[in-house]
Amino acid sequence: MDPAPAPMQNDCESDLENKTSRSSSVWSWWPSWCPTSMSLLKTTESKILACVKNDLWARFVTLPNQDRIWTLSLTNKRTPKSAEQAPKTPLVMVHGFGGGVGLWIRNLDALSRSRTVYAFDLLGFGRSSRPNFPSDAAKAEEQFVNSIEQWRQAVGLDNMILLGHSLGGYLATSYAIQHPSRVSHLILVDPWGFPEQPKPDTQQSQGHGAEVVKRPSPPRWVKAIAAVVSLFNPLAVIRAAGPWGPGLVNRFRPDFKRKFEDLFDDDTMTQYIYHCNAQTPSGEVGFRAMTETLGWAKRPMLQRVHLLPPFMPVTMVYGACSWVECSSGDRAAEIRGKAHTRVLLIKEASHHVYADQPDDFNRVVENICKSVD
Repeated sequence: MDPAPAPMQNDCESDLENKTSRSSSVWSWWPSWCPTSMSLLKTTESKILACVKNDLWARFVTLPNQDRIWTLSLTNKRTPKSAEQAPKTPLVMVHGFGGGVGLWIRNLDALSRSRTVYAFDLLGFGRSSRPNFPSDAAKAEEQFVNSIEQWRQAVGLDNMILLGHSLGGYLATSYAIQHPSRVSHLILVDPWGFPEQPKPDTQQSQGHGAEVVKRPSPPRWVKAIAAVVSLFNPLAVIRAAGPWGPGLVNRFRPDFKRKFEDLFDDDTMTQYIYHCNAQTPSGEVGFRAMTETLGWAKRPMLQRVHLLPPFMPVTMVYGACSWVECSSGDRAAEIRGKAHTRVLLIKEASHHVYADQPDDFNRVVENICKSVD
């Protein structure tokens, strides 16, 4: 790993940003149309990470194929450690579609009080490398999962508590299936891609003869992405909007400003979302390859959850007000039988549970982590 702290940018980082901006000649005209760059993303992210109080290191982790994964690691020096005390299992956090490490700002300090916490930008997202992804769903998923395993090897982690949100939950599950010996506990937060796409007649008949908890319908931005996915890359609208892109993000994602308004009284978080997603399309291409119409997964994870080993504990955390169906968690627990599978609901939280109710979320995750050590 490149030993460069977050506030500094060395020549390697500059070289990566230059390579990233030139990685696709097809999209080389975007920077002149869109008011974004990797440098602006770095600047906005640095403002967010300045809120971190614990010891923070940020660096690029280089994979064997020279792709780089932007990585944060946090520790708490103030926690006394005896020579006889065994190191605690680290927590690794994987963000969702269109996200990045900055979205964990409400959780990083709290969760790193007693153990090392890692967070990284998925391949093709945030400040990580943006390679080409195949159009085949299984191959695209495999590219994501392989990059996570290569990242683990490069960082030198033997074992981890693996937490994934949304798309990150889907990929974390796929990783845990393929590398079970590396995962002490799998935490899935409002995971995407678990249920199969229901048939129209099934959808209409659901709930007859049984009490059904009505979930909120997907918000406008989810419906907009779902509509675009079938025609273009999911975030093409943001890039096509050019100089109006930041305003478009503010309009469709005002919730992000509200979720972090006690930390930032300006557009810092929506600017971060914009700069994460107005770059050269890469990870979103992989995501599109894995999706059916309206954003359903081509390879639903409920069809494979039985492949998780029985000895691996799984906790699925849902926002009680989320548009993601928590019934998938109940179904996963049913499929796994006697294997440890818990489904938890966090009250007054929507899809971004970690930001909607950070104190409750941090407490739940910390309790899970304590159960591992």
